[in-house]
Amino acid sequence: MKHAKIDLRHERRTSPVRVGDCLEGMSAIEDDTIDLVLTDPPYFIDGMDGDWSHDGLRNRRDRNKTGCVGGLPGGMKFDPKQGCRLQKFMEPIADEWMRVAKPGAFVLAFSQNRLAHRMACAIEDAGFEVRDLYAWRYEGQCKAFSQTHFVERQKLSKREKTRRIKALEGRKSPQLKPQMEAVIMAQAPRDGTYVDNWLKHGVGLVDMSDNILEPGWCPGTVMPAPKPKERYGHMTVKPVELLRHMIRLFTKPDALVLDPFAGSGSTGVAAAEEGRRFIGFELDPEMAQVANARLAETAR
Repeated sequence: MKHAKIDLRHERRTSPVRVGDCLEGMSAIEDDTIDLVLTDPPYFIDGMDGDWSHDGLRNRRDRNKTGCVGGLPGGMKFDPKQGCRLQKFMEPIADEWMRVAKPGAFVLAFSQNRLAHRMACAIEDAGFEVRDLYAWRYEGQCKAFSQTHFVERQKLSKREKTRRIKALEGRKSPQLKPQMEAVIMAQAPRDGTYVDNWLKHGVGLVDMSDNILEPGWCPGTVMPAPKPKERYGHMTVKPVELLRHMIRLFTKPDALVLDPFAGSGSTGVAAAEEGRRFIGFELDPEMAQVANARLAETAR
């Protein structure tokens, strides 16, 4: 379905998040107009895929009472097809990013750590240069599971159970305490040299003059920011301070930031606070309403 082109000259900091599929929405964006793609696509683990449903995920989490979405923690199950599905889902989306991005513009895409390589492949296959891998650093909770209760449930003698538990020596499932989330950093091919590209398109170089996460330090690939206390009804909300830091690094004032998976609107809020324009899409009408309320509040 073809959509009427969006006149980006009239996009302001308070532009509403548009409800609908991002592929259809992005088809209305003119070529070579986006300064930065900053987004947190579906993770494609335990229902967090292209058919994302906040209500469905919350219900599953509440039913099993474990704090994780599926019936078992991630370190105790693995489906290699998840990465394949993620890459297939992202390929046409990354193609659209390539079309709408200015020469030299950056893409910053959050990803579940063990599937980040699939995200990177989709972005690279679209024509972007994958330049780096960043880490959003935070303090998570230890999720490793003891194996003792599995032994206890086996039909064995008490003596054999005791022997096996001792042999395990307290070992747990392969899950170290999570402290980071991957962010793929990629760049559209430049138009000439870095200087030529910047003078012509206003993108392609990084502003390291003001590190808001670690004042006085050169910005690094590890970006520390605590998880937000307010989640706005979203399961994977990102801290506005972190997004502000990224936007400040990779764009100049009045740049246009695109988030095709806008969620609760954190990227739009960060863009507005940094004096950038914003365009976002969100499939879930409830989340889009939350995002637009936050944007309106930021404008006030």
